[in-house]
Amino acid sequence: MTTVASGTGVGPLLRGWRERRRISQLELALRADSSARHISFVETGRSRPSEDMVLRLAEHLDVPMRERNALLLAAGYAPRYTETPVDAPALGALREGIETLLKGYEPYPALVVDGSYTVVAANSGVLMLLDGVPAHLLAPPLNAMRLTLHPEGLAPRIRNLPEWRGHLLAQMERQIALVRSEPLRRLYEEVAAYPPPERAGDLPDDPAPDGGAAVPYPYFALPLRIEHGGRLLSFVSSISTFNTPLDVTVAELAIETFLPADAETVEYLGSLTQ
Repeated sequence: MTTVASGTGVGPLLRGWRERRRISQLELALRADSSARHISFVETGRSRPSEDMVLRLAEHLDVPMRERNALLLAAGYAPRYTETPVDAPALGALREGIETLLKGYEPYPALVVDGSYTVVAANSGVLMLLDGVPAHLLAPPLNAMRLTLHPEGLAPRIRNLPEWRGHLLAQMERQIALVRSEPLRRLYEEVAAYPPPERAGDLPDDPAPDGGAAVPYPYFALPLRIEHGGRLLSFVSSISTFNTPLDVTVAELAIETFLPADAETVEYLGSLTQ
């Protein structure tokens, strides 16, 4: 659903995006092959931009696809980009490709989420980590942030919860700063209000095996350190999105993969396939 308030003009919306991106009217005009005077007239409502100009300004302001539709509606034009349900027949090839990708990443965890972190698809590696999570958190629609940070979810098993929680909340804050999403803001307020972790974390330098001076913390990126079946597994994550999407749903999908961060995790996950 496009997020645009009734009666909101396109000018103030464009000005808001420009200020959010910290771009001057002159700089935007140069990028969009226009003039600062015309940009000013558009923002104040003295000039109605063409459909092409709305899309051009949105492109140079890096406006998310959902919000580009909102700008078009505010300017009196029809939305340009479709929003196809992820389970629609039209996205069948996309779903098949995603399933193949996730399956090929096993036994390592991988999942796909939408713009509000609702889980669209997940592989067996993710299901393994969710073992023991209570049923009420696993009821559809699954939400990755809620599953991770809820005190009855994965949070009690995350050994470096303060650091990982901080990483996830900062990630959501960056998203909220870039997009106007009330569902995302509500989710952030919910998970940020969960009881804070009691432990201070377990990320100090590791002591040397011979009892000498400590050695630097051994990971190349902040890991997710999670207990599973009496073992401590360590993962680093990466997030991928689709290039040049033409559909709002596809534009908001993100694939998160978890790569083993140490030899012990590699060995354990490899043993699951033998």
